[in-house]
Order: sequence, then structure tokens, then C-alpha cells
Amino acid sequence: MPSLNQIRQTFLDYFAKNDHEIVSSSSLVPHNDPTLMFTNAGMVQFKNVFTGAETRPYKRATTSQKVVRAGGKHNDLDNVGYTARHHTFFEMLGNFSFGDYFKEQAISHAWNLITKEYGLPKDRLLATVYIDDDEAFNLWKKIAGFSDDRIIRIAGSDNFWSMGDTGPCGPCTEIFYDHGEHIWGGPPGSPEEDGDRFVEIWNLVFMQFDQQTDGTRLNLPKPSIDTGMGLERVAAVLQGVHNNYDVDLFKALIRASVEETGVKAEGEALPSHRVIADHLRSTSFLIADGVTPSNEGRGYVLRRIMRRAMRHAYLLGANEPLMPRLAPVLVREMGDHYGELKRAEATIIETLRQEEERFRRTLGRGMTLLDEATANLKDGDMLEGEVAFKLYDTYGFPLDLTQDAIRAKGLSVNVAGFEAAMGEQKQRGRANWKGSGETSVQAEWFSIRDQAGASEFVGYEHLSTQSHARVIVRDGESVSEGLVGERLQVVFDRTVFYPEGGGQAGDTGTLHWAGGEGRVLDTQKQAGDLIVHDVEITEGVLAVGDMVHLHVDGAKRQTTKSNHSAAHLLHAALKNVLGPHVAQKGQLVDAERMRFDFSHGAPVSPEEIERIEAEVNAVILQNEAATTKMMAPAEAIEAGAVALFGEKYGDEVRVLSLGHALDGADKGYSVELCGGTHVSRTGDIALFKIISESGIAAGVRRIEAFTGEAARQYLLEQAGVARSLADQFKVPVAQVSARVEALVNDRKRLEKELADAKRALAVGGGGKASGPEDINGVKVIARVLDGVGGKDLRPLAEDFKKQVGSGVVALVGVLDGKAAVTVAVTPDLTGRFNAAELAKAAVIAMGGQGAGGKPDFAQGGAPDATKAEGGLDAIKAAIV
Repeated sequence: MPSLNQIRQTFLDYFAKNDHEIVSSSSLVPHNDPTLMFTNAGMVQFKNVFTGAETRPYKRATTSQKVVRAGGKHNDLDNVGYTARHHTFFEMLGNFSFGDYFKEQAISHAWNLITKEYGLPKDRLLATVYIDDDEAFNLWKKIAGFSDDRIIRIAGSDNFWSMGDTGPCGPCTEIFYDHGEHIWGGPPGSPEEDGDRFVEIWNLVFMQFDQQTDGTRLNLPKPSIDTGMGLERVAAVLQGVHNNYDVDLFKALIRASVEETGVKAEGEALPSHRVIADHLRSTSFLIADGVTPSNEGRGYVLRRIMRRAMRHAYLLGANEPLMPRLAPVLVREMGDHYGELKRAEATIIETLRQEEERFRRTLGRGMTLLDEATANLKDGDMLEGEVAFKLYDTYGFPLDLTQDAIRAKGLSVNVAGFEAAMGEQKQRGRANWKGSGETSVQAEWFSIRDQAGASEFVGYEHLSTQSHARVIVRDGESVSEGLVGERLQVVFDRTVFYPEGGGQAGDTGTLHWAGGEGRVLDTQKQAGDLIVHDVEITEGVLAVGDMVHLHVDGAKRQTTKSNHSAAHLLHAALKNVLGPHVAQKGQLVDAERMRFDFSHGAPVSPEEIERIEAEVNAVILQNEAATTKMMAPAEAIEAGAVALFGEKYGDEVRVLSLGHALDGADKGYSVELCGGTHVSRTGDIALFKIISESGIAAGVRRIEAFTGEAARQYLLEQAGVARSLADQFKVPVAQVSARVEALVNDRKRLEKELADAKRALAVGGGGKASGPEDINGVKVIARVLDGVGGKDLRPLAEDFKKQVGSGVVALVGVLDGKAAVTVAVTPDLTGRFNAAELAKAAVIAMGGQGAGGKPDFAQGGAPDATKAEGGLDAIKAAIV
């Protein structure tokens, strides 16, 4: 029985033997389609090839593509764990022809692979074709020897594929496997087609038309092939099981889940184990491709999937975070083919651990609220939408998690009520679902790239060169010349200007040509390897074909190089000091400073900052020459080079090595894949100083730093501040810290003494009344306290509650012209009086908006302290 890994490799090897290029799976974060949240099909990375906007050096390709479907149109999340074939993550095996072979070869390849390579019995197979695709119908009869009744014509979108409302489209043919009469169900197109007997295993798309806006379809000049075979589905067939979760990969993951929880995978626990196994795959691969849990966009989808799995871990009784303990099993099962899992293993484990610990802190309280809210509901009832929203807003329960949690009770959620409560937040959420938010890659630039060829970058060794202006673009259209005062995009034969990429800012500088001058304001990359200069013409006219002298701003380039190289050293130091889980989440290096974002679950302590700075400066002092090699990405990573998660690399990459290991090992201190510009020697950086460390998202920290002269100036400024304080305190600089600490402690002591005095004065009789009033049989202490701020009112209210025994305490503190309100109600009276409502009445009477709190205690504020007495009167009037 072949393993899932063997089935994948057999597929790729078959098509490689048949002249297909094996193309690595693209990232789950699409780099060329801003309409997609995640890669959801094998053809996504080839979309521009199919439309003609991009060309590749091959006309046939085969892939095993990572796919996530958990949001937007393709959302299988609700069904995962409860059906045999729904997943959030799956692998799509595919073969592609870009204007090369068409229907006959595609069907032949499919038939040969599944019957000869995989050995599936021919009598268990049947095919569907689009209703009027006679060519495909006849090809199946010819190639497979199918009788007419085993080739089923299907109308509608199930057997007709389109890329969108317009553009490439065409009919499909699908291959089905018959599990046998012992399983209920009928063939596609029959009344029993929803049964599980017949399972679709492969879909072949014949891309042969170009859909026009008026609805007509024109024949494509180069018909193409796009196929998709779900690896999990075909593995189930080849391993003789009917449920995808019974294939070897899922059995290994579920077995690990059972061992860690001690709960057998049977009965009500079975769906939980399946959810955990599926979601472990999707979350781990998303993290490996650079996605971080957050409250918006892709990060929100990742968090939804994570938390659904983590709730099921909770249901299984896991007392400690479960997902990070299962991640090594996934890496063992899938890491040989998907090396990014191995490289990101530490980051995956740490991210899962942090998120599960964070969720567990609120999960218990949220489940208690949910249990209370559903205690009196019956089968078929609906949970109020407001309750579902509170679970989302307060406890981090996505709506589908709440729906999943009450599903076993036969309950549903009032989704309309949830969406109404969501309000503005929901609107922002919908905006996040519309796409990745990335800038679209314009087809025009691909067209220019195909006509003009790639740009040659010669800026690693030089700061100036001369080259012909090859292309000039104004407002998105190619033009023959640009005039003085215009802003244009210009492409040269070769350039010394580095285009923005990898976090490094694009170069700026000047241009000179016979009779003209210009400024390069920015440099960007388009269509893969086309370097585009953002130019302002300051003198003369620039025409296509002109010979131009290009000059990079040397001072800016040098400081940018220093900052970029320092960022590499910082990355290595963070891994050494904080742990291997640290992964770069973003960076910006320019001529001003360096900003580096990285994954880590806690603030970096001052002691750790010192160690990180010391390591970086130690490597700088080595003054070793930087070395670069051109290598294949896989070869470089195998040799130990650090690659960025989710980054798209070409066939060859620059591998930069800086310094040597501080522990004496025979290896570089920092070895990374990077196409940016860097210092010649580590000593060129001169000095490295961290100026700030902060959190920017859950599990993501940011460090900002200076290098070289900027770092020296920063340290001079800090030293000047220290000397100034030393002069004022009349102590040596070394004693300034102790002197400041003593002053802070003195201030805290005096503030406490003042607060105690105010409190004693208030309790002892300050204010309008010295004792409780009787209002409608209720004891009420109502006072205006001058010079008392809101933070001091709560302990006073607690003291007054003890004095009154049973009653209401209403205090208005007046400080700096503003009023703070505190209302406390003794426990025996909370059934009659609500502190929050009383406080709100006072705040509104004083011109404020409202108050917040609980029935026994509430606080609020108002802008006009002159109405303090009116606030107390409003409270008294409400005590009836």
C-alpha cells in the first residue's frame, strides 16, 4: 500500500518523465493575485502565464501545490472534522500545458497515470464531460475504451471552468472512482449523486475560450491544460479506505493526538481529533509561509483555524497546550517534501504555544458564558446574536467557533443579530476578506518585460554607469519621450540603482544626458526582474534610446548598506539570545535607521538587549570581509543559509555571509539569502545601538536601531543628558541613576501620604454631609470631594460602604475642573438599585456621556465640575 508521500512523488515523477518541469509549490500567500486571501488552487501561481501576461522557460509543468480554503468563497471550515473529505489545507496535484498539448494528451496522461502508475482497476473508473464537449467524449472512448454509459455529460458550472467573469475559460472532464455497491450513492448526474459511492479524484480543465464582456466566447490562440487532483482523496482510494482521515498521514497525526490527550479517537471524540489533525496542517503551513495570528486579514483567518482546533483540544481535556506538542509529528511526516516546515519548526511550535496559552486564558470564561446562555434552550432554538458577539468581542470566539460549540446541542446562532451587533467592526472585517490588500502586478509591466528583457543590475560593485533609456512610461502608458517637469517611470539596459525589495529602500540619485538632467526619486521592481526608476526631469527632454549617465547617491547607499548588514547580524543575535523560534516578520532599512520585526512572545528584557548589542558589535569588530555566493535556493538552505518565510526566490540566489561564529565554530555568524546591498567588511558598520524595543502585534516585536555615525550621535545625546542631570544633582554621572530612583521613591511616598490625608478628611466628615441621609428608607452617603481624582474614589467608596452597612454610596471627585463619579451599592440592594444606572444618571446631569460598571460598583466622568451637586441630586432622585 503506497504512502501519501509515495503517491505524491509518483505523480511528479510521471510527469517529469513526460517532459514536464517540476515546479515547487508556491507560497500560501499569493504573490501575483491581489484578489485572493490564500492560494486556493494549483493554477494560481501560473495565472499570469495563462493570461499571456508572463512567459516561463517551459511549456509544461507539474506541481504539488499547498492550498488553504478557509475563508471567502472557498470556505470548508464548518464541515471539517464531520465529513470524510473536507479540509482547510490540502495538496493539489496538477499538470499544466501552456499552449503545448491539449485534450488528447491530457486525457492520455491521466489514464496512464491512474491505471498504470497507480494501478487502479479500470472497471472502477468513469468520467464526466461537459454536455456539448463531443471531442472529450470521443477521446475517452478511444483512450480508455469506456462505453457510452461510463461517460456522463454534465451541464452547468460543475463541468465548465472560468477564471472570472471574463478571460480564459473552458469545459472540464472529471474522473470518478466507484467505491462499490456496499456504499450508498449514485454516479454524477443521478438523483443519488450526493452519496459517497462515487468520488471525484481528478478534474481536467480544457482552457480553450476567451470569455468576452458581451458573453461571447472566442477561441484562445493557444489552448491550455490545468488539472487538479486532491492528494488526500486519491490516497484514500489507493490505500483502500473511504475516509480521508484514515490515510497514513492523518492516522499518524490522530495517533499522536490520542497519545497526548489519552482520549481514544471514537464516538464524540473522533471529530475533535480530526479537526485538530486538519487544522494543525493549515496553521503550521501558514506560519511557515510568514502569516502571524492577528485580528484582521490573513492573520484573522489563521487565528480562527487555530482557535477552532484549540477548543477541540479543550473538549478532549488537554490540560496543557496540545498543538505545539503535535507539530513535530507533522514536520516528521511532511517536512522531507516541504522543507519550509523543517526550517520554521521552532517558529511554528512557539507561535502555536503562545496562541494556545493566550486562548486558554479566556476559553474557560467564554465557555461558562456560553453554557449559561444555552442552558434553557431546546433543540432547534437559536442563541441570541448579541451573546455570540460578546463571545467574539470579549473572549476571542469567532462566530463559527461558537456555532461549532453549540452544534451538538442542536442549536444555531442568530447570525443576523450577531452581524447587527458587530456593526462597524463587521464592516471592516468584510473589507479584509476582499483580498490580500497587495498592489496588483500590472499586465503592462509583464508585456514590457517580455519585449525589453530583464534589467541588468551592476550596482553591487559600482555607484555609476551609463546606459540607454529603453522604456519610458507616463501614467501607465509607454511614450517616446519625457519633458522637463514630468514624473516618469524609466527602464534602462543596465542600472546601478537598487530597486526596493527585501525591506531595503530603493536607491535615489541623479541622471545626466546630452542636454538634460533628472532626479531618481525611487527605484522599484516590476514583473519579476524589471527595474523601474521613478524619475523627475529637471532639465531638457529624455527620449527612448538616449545614452544616460546614472549616479547613485553614494552617502545614502553607504548608510543603507550598513543598516542592512546590521539587520542580518541582529537577526542572528536574536536567534542566539532569544531562541531558534525567532523569525523575521518584516524589516525596513534605509539611510536613516534600521527597523526589524520578529516573532517573539514577550518583551525583550534590558539584559537581553545588552547581550544582543554586545554580540552584534563583537562581530562588527571582527572586521571580516563579507562574502557572497550565487547558489540554487534549495542548495543554499541545505547548507544552512536562512531563508525568509513566504519569500519568493528565483532559480539562483545570492547567499551573504557576515562574520564568523562567536563560539569558535567553523561557520559564518550570519548566513542568509539576500539580494540587497551590503558592506564590504563588518567593520564598515562601525557601531550598532538599539534605540527602542516594542510590541506591534500578538507575538511580534519590533527593534529600531542606529549604526555608524547615527549611533555615535545618539550616544552623544544620551551622554549629554546624563551629564546635565549629574550637574543638577551635583553628583558623578555614575550616581545619577541612584539619585533619580531616590527622588521617584520620595515622590511615591509623598503621593501616598497625600492620598491618605485626603481619604481621612473625606471619611471624617468633609463634603456636604457628615453622615448618611435617609432617602425613601435607604441610607445614602452622597458627597462632593474637592481635590480628589477618580483613581482615589474607589477605596473611599469601599470605606463608606462599610460605614453604611446597607445603602448607597455616591461620590463626586472634583479635580482640575473635571468631575469623576463613583457609585457603590451594598449587595443586599443590588436587586433594587443598579450602580451603573445611578452613575450614568449623575454623569448625564453633569454634561457627560455615560458610565460603566456592574450593579454593585460603577464609575464615570464629566467635563464640568461646577455641576457636581446636580450629579448627586440626579442620583438621589433615582433612589425610589
